[in-house]
Formats: sequence, structure tokens, C-alpha cells
Amino acid sequence: MDDLHLFHVVASSETLTAASRELGCSLPVVSKRLSALERRLDVRLVQRGARRLTLTPEGVLYAARVAAILDQVAELEDTVTGGSGELRGTVVVEATPGLGRAHIAPLLGEFAAVHPGLHVRIQTSELPLRRREFDVAVHVGTPPDSALRMRRLAENRRVPCAAPSYLAERGTPARIEDLADHDCIVLREKESDFALWRFGNEDSPRHVRVQGSLSSNDGDIATSWALEGRGVIMRSEWHVRPHLERGELVRVLPHVPTPAADIYALLEGDGHVTRRVSALVEHLALRLPERLDSARREKGHRPV
Repeated sequence: MDDLHLFHVVASSETLTAASRELGCSLPVVSKRLSALERRLDVRLVQRGARRLTLTPEGVLYAARVAAILDQVAELEDTVTGGSGELRGTVVVEATPGLGRAHIAPLLGEFAAVHPGLHVRIQTSELPLRRREFDVAVHVGTPPDSALRMRRLAENRRVPCAAPSYLAERGTPARIEDLADHDCIVLREKESDFALWRFGNEDSPRHVRVQGSLSSNDGDIATSWALEGRGVIMRSEWHVRPHLERGELVRVLPHVPTPAADIYALLEGDGHVTRRVSALVEHLALRLPERLDSARREKGHRPV
């Protein structure tokens, strides 16, 4: 079982270094154990490249069967321990840095306090979801990987806004096409076309290509520039709503709808979902909307 777990982590990692971090042991130990497994099976499972690992055809087959076996073991353990009600094991959660720091991490702290037998780990990243290095990923907007199972945790949409000082100097856009003539602060996240701002809905989508002198992959930095009056920003409503309600930012083009960018919990598309993962998703689905609404009430009416 140790060998199966090791190879499952290796097959789900970009490099042996990443696998060693996941396993909590040194790189030489992981490499030695992987080599021993390949010798025992008398087959090459992994091509070790300079930049990333590549599974051989035999490695792809072995990884798929290993995942199925580990899934069956997890299901068996859930069945055996289900009567006790105590959750044990590890849950790995991935989230974007902004949402992760502001809301997901505190909710995980709540969950861990109720279930002391669990080890809960959060990792934050703006990178797209390529590898299954998580049990639950919290994602803003519809994910590109349709093979993943989705559970909506909270409603959200992205909205354009700017500081009153910027609008006083540059004027307020009346049409989405007017944004092309404004300084727009671009948030470079994931692999989307970050300079293409979308409006409308599924039945009547609209878009405009924006430009500006400032861009960042950090949402907090981009928002701080907008608060300083340096341009228009398109950000998630959960993030900017307190600023809007305090008057620090003003919604631009409020009459134009924007597409939904709801917050989802993502899980593997097939296989057994353990009790600990199911319980965590239920906790997030219950508490995240409450927390977002509480943040709106508390911050929205705080004196500036």
C-alpha cells in the first residue's frame, strides 16, 4: 500500500521534487523507492525529464489501476469507520490566494476544530488546475475541466468598478465600448484572455478588449491600484462589494449585466468521495455564503 500511495503521488506531480514535498520526505528517498518499485515490476513507469515527469504507457495504466485501488480502500475505510462518526485522515484544499486567505482558510480552521482527528491542509495558487494534487479545489467561475465534479458554494459575478477620483478625472463610461479608451487594470490570472472583459449573459454575450499600463497576477495589488484611482478594474463581487458599499469604488456600467462567476467546490469526476471530503464540502456550502454576507454587513457599514 505504501508503494501504491507513493506512485499515486508521483503520477499526480509535475516533478519528483513536487512529489517529495507532497510525501514529506527527501528527493533521494522518493527516487530510490520509485526505482525499487520499477525493478520489482521489471518495467519503466516514469520518464524522468529535466523539467517534468512523463508517464510511460505502462505507467499510465498502472496509475489508473492504482487510483482505483486506493479509491476502493478509502471507500472500505469509510464503511468500516462510518458508525463512529469521527473523521480521520488528510484533506488537501486548493484555493486562489485572495479567496483562500480571506474566507476559505478561516472556514477550514472552523472545520478542523470540530474534527480534531483530521489533518487539513490548504495550498493557494493562481495556476490552472492541471494535476490532481487536491481533494477539494475552490474555484471562482466555471472551471475549464469538465471532468471534475462541481458543487456550487456561493453566488458571485465579476463587476467593473473604479475609484471616484478616477471617474472624476477621466469620465464615466456609458457603453462597454468606452472601456477601450480607459486605463484598465488587468488581472492576469490562470490562462484566460485576461484583456478580454466579458459582459451580458449566455443568450447575449458581449465583450471588449481593454488595455492599460498596469497589470498583475495578484488580485489584492490590482484592487489597491483601483482604490488609488489608477484605473478601472474587473473583480469578483465578493472581493469589491465592501469597497463599493463604503463608496471607495463605484460600479461602472451598472445597467449592463455581467456573466456569473459563482464559487465552486471541485472534486474528482469519478470514484468514491470520502466522508471527510463530503463533510468539508457541506461545511463550505453552508458557511461560505453566510460569511460573505456577514463580511458585506460588517465592512459595508464601517466608517471610512
